[in-house]
Parts: sequence; C-alpha cells; structure tokens
Amino acid sequence: MVFYLEERMVRNMRFSALLSSGSDIDIMVHGLLKYHFFGHEVWLTTTHVSLLIIVAVLVIFSVAAGRTMKKASEVPTGFQNVVELIVEKLDHMVDGVMGKNARKYYNYIGMVFIFLLLSNISGLMGLRPPTADYGVTLPLGVLTFLMIHFNEVRYHKMKEIWRDKCSPLPPWLPIWLPINIISDIAVPLSLSLRLFANVLSGTIIMALIYGLLGWIATIWPAALHVYFDLFSGAIQSFVFCMLTMTYVSNAIGDGE
Repeated sequence: MVFYLEERMVRNMRFSALLSSGSDIDIMVHGLLKYHFFGHEVWLTTTHVSLLIIVAVLVIFSVAAGRTMKKASEVPTGFQNVVELIVEKLDHMVDGVMGKNARKYYNYIGMVFIFLLLSNISGLMGLRPPTADYGVTLPLGVLTFLMIHFNEVRYHKMKEIWRDKCSPLPPWLPIWLPINIISDIAVPLSLSLRLFANVLSGTIIMALIYGLLGWIATIWPAALHVYFDLFSGAIQSFVFCMLTMTYVSNAIGDGE
C-alpha cells in the first residue's frame, strides 16, 4: 500500500499541473520541471503554472480593455460597459476608505483585488489556487508592509514616529516600544496568513469531499464551490485590500 501511494504521488507530481475532480484530486504543490539556475536546482511547480495562466488572462483582458477604451463611445455598450463598471466599482471602493489619497492607489489596489479574485476562484477552472501557496501571499503582505512604513516616514517627522511607537506611554519611557514593533512586524504575517489559510482550507475541504466520497460527490458539491470558491474568494480579496488601504491611510494620517 505504501509503495502504491508513493508511486501515485510521483505520477501526480510529474504530470498533474491542475486540480481535477475525482478520486485522484491533490492539494499539494508539486514540482513539474527541474532546471539549474546559476548552480542552483530550481523547480517549475503547479503554483507557477497557475500563476502564468492567471497572468495571461489578465494581460489579454487588459489589452482588450485598452483597445476598447481607445474607441470608447459616449453611450457604453457591450464590453465597454463591463470595463467601465469594474473600474467604477474599484475606484469607489478605494475612495470610500482612502479619501483624498485614493487617486494614488487606484491602480495598485485595483490590480491586487482583481489578481486575488482570479487566483481565489481559479479552482473553478480546475487550477490549484496560487493563493493556497504561502509563497504567493507572503510577498503581497510584505508589499503592504513596505507601503505602510514608506508613507509613515514620508509624511511624518521622526519625532512623531517615535512618539507613536512609544504610545500609550510618554516618549521618554519607551516600555511599549518592543510591543509596538512586534505589532508592526505582525501586519504582513497576519495579512498573508489570513489569505493563505482561508483559501487553502477551502481547497482541502473540497479535496476531501471529492477524494473520500468518490462518485457520491456528483453535482451537489457545486453548491459548496459557490461558497468556498466564489463567496469566500471574493470576501478574502476584499478583506486583504480593505486592510491594506486602512493601514496605509493610517500611516499617512494628516501628514499630507
């Protein structure tokens, strides 16, 4: 039995880039192609394949949207309607949180939201969601961390930052300084782990349903996909972007 399972895992690792429904569904990240880069062994994994597909979809959509908007009519129809609706809703979301600073972050927040949404719901397309890999969510959390402290230094004097790090006690008594520093470091970890854990848990639950129930899991799991892929995926994308905007807005404060 052990040898059978090992052989099956190797076969999936070599040939399975996508998640498929059925008893052989797999939740692991597998290496598909090994190559050497400056003397180091590097693997092309299922996560890379999913990311490449999602990025390709985004690029095609962006090119099509750009060409459509160049020939935009005053009364939008068809695809122009879709593009304008997406941009309007995303800009409204950023405006509602960041106020006067929103214009600077329209593109970044919009890009992150669409990328996360496509990544989270990619399980519906048979892919393993890239956000179920911590190597994808951690860099996004680190980007938010860098944006927070870049704006903090840009819009506030060092004296103000020091006072904030020592609060709620006076700045000449920095007892709370280590705790506040740990709190700052926890931001990218909490952002990335929340997104990663929620997406991975949905992937695992669906894998268990298909793997354990076999032919019994026919048609009715579609309702679960609506929750774990569509609803939960959209919520996690929204939460990540909302927290990013809130942290950045707080870092800017009244400094501008």
